[in-house]
Amino acid sequence: MSFFSIAQRHRFSLFILSIWVIVAFICHQDAGFSGEKADFSPRLHNFDSEKSHKTLVAKETPNLAITANIRKTVLDNGLTVLTKEVHNAPVVTVQVWYKFGSGQEAPGVNGIAHQLEHLMFKGTSNRPIQFGRLFSALGSDSNAFTSYDQTAYYNTAERDKLTALLTLEADRMKNSLIDPQQLASEKRVVISELQGYENSPEYRLNRAVMMSVFPDHPYRLPIGGTKADVEKFTVAQVREYYQKFYSPDNAVLVIVGDFDTAQTLKKVQTFFGKVPKRQYSPHNLITPSPAATPAPVIKLQEPGGNPLLQLIYPLPQINQPDIPALEVMDYILTAGKNSYLYRELVESGLANDVSANVASLRAGGWYEILVTSAGGQDLTKLDAAVIKALDKLAKVGLTKEQVERAKTQLTASVILNNRDITNQAMQLGNDQITTDNYQYTENHLVNIRKVRVTDVINVINKYLQPAARKVGFFEPTKQVVTVQSSSYSTPTQENFGTDVAVVPAEVQQYLPPLDILPKAEKRQIPQQLQLANGLRILLLPDKTTPTVTLSGNIKAGTEFESDNQGGLASLVAANLMNGTKTQDMRTIAQGLEAKGANLNFEAYREGVRIKGSSLAVDLPILLGTLTDVIRNSTFPEKEFALARQQALTSLDSDLDDPDKVANRIFVQSIYPKKHPLHTFPTAESISKIQRQDVIGFRAQHYRPDTTVLAIVGDFDVNKVRSLIQAKLGDWQVKGKPPRVKYPNVGMPKNVVNVNPVVPGKPQAITYMGYTGINRQDKRFYAAMILNQILGGDTLSSRLGAEVRDRQGLTYGIYSNFITGKNVGTFLIEMQTSPEDAPKAISSTRNLLKQVHQQGVTPIEVETAKRNLISNYNISLANPEQLSQKMVMNEVYGLNQVELRSFTSKIEQVNLNQVNQAARELLHPDKIVVVTAGPPILAHKKIK
Repeated sequence: MSFFSIAQRHRFSLFILSIWVIVAFICHQDAGFSGEKADFSPRLHNFDSEKSHKTLVAKETPNLAITANIRKTVLDNGLTVLTKEVHNAPVVTVQVWYKFGSGQEAPGVNGIAHQLEHLMFKGTSNRPIQFGRLFSALGSDSNAFTSYDQTAYYNTAERDKLTALLTLEADRMKNSLIDPQQLASEKRVVISELQGYENSPEYRLNRAVMMSVFPDHPYRLPIGGTKADVEKFTVAQVREYYQKFYSPDNAVLVIVGDFDTAQTLKKVQTFFGKVPKRQYSPHNLITPSPAATPAPVIKLQEPGGNPLLQLIYPLPQINQPDIPALEVMDYILTAGKNSYLYRELVESGLANDVSANVASLRAGGWYEILVTSAGGQDLTKLDAAVIKALDKLAKVGLTKEQVERAKTQLTASVILNNRDITNQAMQLGNDQITTDNYQYTENHLVNIRKVRVTDVINVINKYLQPAARKVGFFEPTKQVVTVQSSSYSTPTQENFGTDVAVVPAEVQQYLPPLDILPKAEKRQIPQQLQLANGLRILLLPDKTTPTVTLSGNIKAGTEFESDNQGGLASLVAANLMNGTKTQDMRTIAQGLEAKGANLNFEAYREGVRIKGSSLAVDLPILLGTLTDVIRNSTFPEKEFALARQQALTSLDSDLDDPDKVANRIFVQSIYPKKHPLHTFPTAESISKIQRQDVIGFRAQHYRPDTTVLAIVGDFDVNKVRSLIQAKLGDWQVKGKPPRVKYPNVGMPKNVVNVNPVVPGKPQAITYMGYTGINRQDKRFYAAMILNQILGGDTLSSRLGAEVRDRQGLTYGIYSNFITGKNVGTFLIEMQTSPEDAPKAISSTRNLLKQVHQQGVTPIEVETAKRNLISNYNISLANPEQLSQKMVMNEVYGLNQVELRSFTSKIEQVNLNQVNQAARELLHPDKIVVVTAGPPILAHKKIK
């Protein structure tokens, strides 16, 4: 699935996903293990334990030396190599970063860096095969992205794949194939991707404003390019850029994980040392000159969900001394519910949401503020409110407490982001590429600690002046109206260009050999604790980083919503931290922010997910806040009214998103009314929810005997047990937990097509599927292998090889078995241009029929097994994924030994079982097909 975003708010400018990036492929998905890919539910977005539990963990967290054991090596050909040994799990990450992105593109070839990134997966002269298939066969979690200053390729795999990954990356640095047929096919894929971005009003508004901010610099251009330029790319142009920029002296190789440095550097020399320097002559780094005169407000009047205000202020490049103060300013302004602009704009009722980001790049930067209007507020009024708020802040001033809290959040975010090796390597790679100094982040944090109140005020006055900014308004021309048409059809015949069943044999031919290493130690099993009130606790100590990660689940999901109260469970979850019997919303937020800790609740179909993290020393604060909000939340009237309005505004955005619309109608087309999964929020249902409804829902469904908590990190087990017993042991409720009945749902009688129209969208999103299995189904493990072969990976699966790679009809196509405590859904999703949707759907159904009737091959089964096992082991090295798996194993009624035995259960599945699952679980002629997008689809019969 394509996406663009200012990614999850790590809020640290150097973490690569905190700026606009274009990601080429999402090669692997972990959904099959726990049903987390597509939950069919809407998302709305005086404790003093610290004194009594000082000895719970280390008394203080030492300064994080991010680069303490980094070794930097420069080969004779100019390749910079950064290695860092991390031995907490038997995995490694190999990343290659090139100092080439959209910021180095010449006029008329906007998007060529991104196009080249796609072509780097198409094979080499040594290995003329889709590289995604090779990475999948290795079980590597591999991906790539393009940004303004860099293009990066990253792979995380089990440690015995290290040599193979080095071999493949060295090969495509030197020998990538770029031929007319591949370019023509991949241009269609890129255009599909770009159309997907065009579905987003935020993307279109940002693009328009950036053109005004930097009128004479490539930073003004969209990273992914434009359709007009992409269509004109020639093989000669792309090869020229490859020869110019994909040179070892313009690249950084980063290796982090469980390996021996000396032996690994010998391998690096063997594979990369032979890559010759190119005739490299990079474009001169030109500092962008912001437009000299104020520009009028840029207005986009198009179909959409909500009015948007975008403000962009030019900033200096990353190595300038004002950057630390600007980072602190950003946190003060928009980081969380206690931030300044949240209080001024959201709490006042002017805005539904406000977010911001400091983009610090090699040639220059900018500060971007995005405000979603509340209730159709006039954008001119909203813009004036921002000016007034910033002016007031500059005049009234900041407190030392605000500045210190922001500095703590910044420092903690870096430590928490470095819990897994992939992020550690990304931090190093981005630092080296962007600043020519892999120690930049470490030095930057030292400078962050030196920031004073006067420094923040100075940068506000210096950079956030009304005359300096560029302003964009997105004004929806009309309310979103979803029109539906339905039809029935039979499949047409599609001639497949290749026998995709033989692809695995071809993969084996080109796959590099694996390393022979000692077997890794067996994974530790969590310690389990059940309190007398039924609360279940899972504890897994991990001393490798000074952090703790908390996950949890409460059986209080959307399945309990009645027909006329869609959105209730999500409103409850979103309001838990808005006030308790002893703390108001601001006090709760300040308590977490002062420690750089995070705690979130999110409702999905079968429960409420809890996600939290903090430095290890602050675990008592994290647990104390969790305890207070789930037991004592009071849902203050003012905060509840604001949250309800935010839910209504979010609903407008959802109904303007073809993916959300397709998902909603897909689910409602499968599950009849009165079924627990049929209910979705509407404007009417949200408006009817009252404060007493959320109070009653929490009292009824938030219970210790339906709650599971897992903690992974640096702590003493006995002391954490004592703390949990003290805080949650006396949590009592009456009666038995509420139950919900899931009636049996039959298969469709034939093919059902439903085509909702979302105005103003160039890209179509299709969901196809029907009811599936639950997590306890005896066919689960065979279904996971079947799914991996069919569509678990957009580059190596049968669906990806045919619909994406050969026909070029989609940017991304995936299949998945959504499993849970109850029977879930089998689905396939893809994005296409509206004119390509019929052919893509027809091809998909024909391929389903082929697998259903003919089955899969032994080589496919063995390759899929290796992929699933490797990716599972990789996921366990990430504390967030590990703790989530611990929780969901408990929720699904699985023994915690499942953490260790999952791989052996996958290994034991045989070919007959997979083919039996294909016969029983794939139904190409009894399937619901929902395609949301442009109006043309409502008038076009899909076969």
